[in-house]
Amino acid sequence: MTPRQTLLTASGVCSLIVLDTNIVAVTLPSIARDLGANFADIEWVVSAYMLAFAALLLPAGSLADRFGRKKTLLCGLSIFILASLGCGAAPNAMFLDIARACKGIGAALLLTSALATIGHTFHDEVERAKAWAFWGACMGVAMTAAPTVGGLITQYIGWRWIFYLNLPVGLLLMLMVQRCVPESRDSLAARLDPWGSLAFSSSLLCLIWGLIEANRIGWNSSLTSARLLGGVALLGLFVLIERAQQRPMVDLTLLRHPRFIGALLGMFSYAGCAQVMMTLLPFYLQNGLGFSAIASGLGMLPFAATMLIFPRIGARLAGRYSPATLMAVGLILVGSGNLLSAWAAHLGGYLSFALAIAVTGAGAGLLNGDTQKNIMACVPRDRTGMASGMSTTMRFSAIVLAIGVYGALLASQSEQLLHTRLSDVAPQWADQARSISARVVAGDMPAALGLLPESARAQMEPLARQAFVGGFTTLLWVAGLLALLGAVVVGSLMRKPMPLMLKKATPPP
Repeated sequence: MTPRQTLLTASGVCSLIVLDTNIVAVTLPSIARDLGANFADIEWVVSAYMLAFAALLLPAGSLADRFGRKKTLLCGLSIFILASLGCGAAPNAMFLDIARACKGIGAALLLTSALATIGHTFHDEVERAKAWAFWGACMGVAMTAAPTVGGLITQYIGWRWIFYLNLPVGLLLMLMVQRCVPESRDSLAARLDPWGSLAFSSSLLCLIWGLIEANRIGWNSSLTSARLLGGVALLGLFVLIERAQQRPMVDLTLLRHPRFIGALLGMFSYAGCAQVMMTLLPFYLQNGLGFSAIASGLGMLPFAATMLIFPRIGARLAGRYSPATLMAVGLILVGSGNLLSAWAAHLGGYLSFALAIAVTGAGAGLLNGDTQKNIMACVPRDRTGMASGMSTTMRFSAIVLAIGVYGALLASQSEQLLHTRLSDVAPQWADQARSISARVVAGDMPAALGLLPESARAQMEPLARQAFVGGFTTLLWVAGLLALLGAVVVGSLMRKPMPLMLKKATPPP
């Protein structure tokens, strides 16, 4: 086995996760129609996976460090393959959500151990830079291919095959791991921290549960408040548990350094304002513009293409500009792209929307590799598992929280707009606004119109579609403004010098 074979295998594992994470976006309306799911059900298809993924990344990093990265890769692939079969065979939305959560467990084991393997294999500064560049290119290719591949599979052989096809790919990767990945571990790895893991997982669960269910039971409900406050309290408990550990799962002392905080916030802003758009934008293409699954996959190509091209541009700019400048510029592009997308959605039509999402993709391309690299550069080499756990936890926690927040915003705004318009033109149907909107936002317009008598459907369809577009426009405005705010904060924090002890401990990749 050679370092290049190890890099290829680890990058292949990460690409499978990225492909699977993003490929499901264009299939969600088809899943909603096939399983009779509303928008909350569809949110859980994404959130159950992301929640399990994000919640287990930290303990998965410790497991990889302690018991061996190769063993963790093989275990993760086994879980991932079995869960994929469960997803493909799901008879209803609840079964699919459970299988997706199990799949998230496997993905967490895979990603942290693969990243730690790359970090451990390459020691020389130049070689590590090349390795991370190759890894970033693989991620870009996977993200680029995901929407189109998902659309093709959904259109021609059905959405279930996006899960079944993980079986041959996963088995091939298991063979490659056996042959090409040497075993490695951290002899001083932190002991497993079940209480810290439980507190963090429960915190995310309460927050996402509160956000997704709030539109069903109401934002003024005491249950909604209890879930959200409980999530915040459990997050505080997690911090207390980690501070009490002699060698914690998360080294909270790193949070004393502004540059490290800036790198983490850069990851959070990138994931929550750019990467999450790979899931959300296909909803607009299908629900707002009426695209088919394959057309919406192809419609995402401007976003994916610039996201693939701009890491190379970023690599050339890295020699001239500081990481702080590049991170800020990337977030400015993301913010500007989201704001332009909101403007394009308001105007209607695809061409202006395609140009706008290309700007968002350009910013995402600048940020995709740099976010991971800047975090990994701030920790000692023997704690690469912990660092990869922290960085990927920040990434996927941001995605799952963004889906919860944006989903709640989209659902509430769409319902409010539809209720207002129905009150003006068809007051007899205003009480149906919530149930109609829930189906429309999920991508199931026929089911939404099925709630009404046939005589009212022709009048209702354009009103429902306009309400969805209005809600989506609000979502994009919020995402754009948050990215611009992130550019200011991250750019300022990243300009702070890195402590000398960390520089000596870990040469920047």
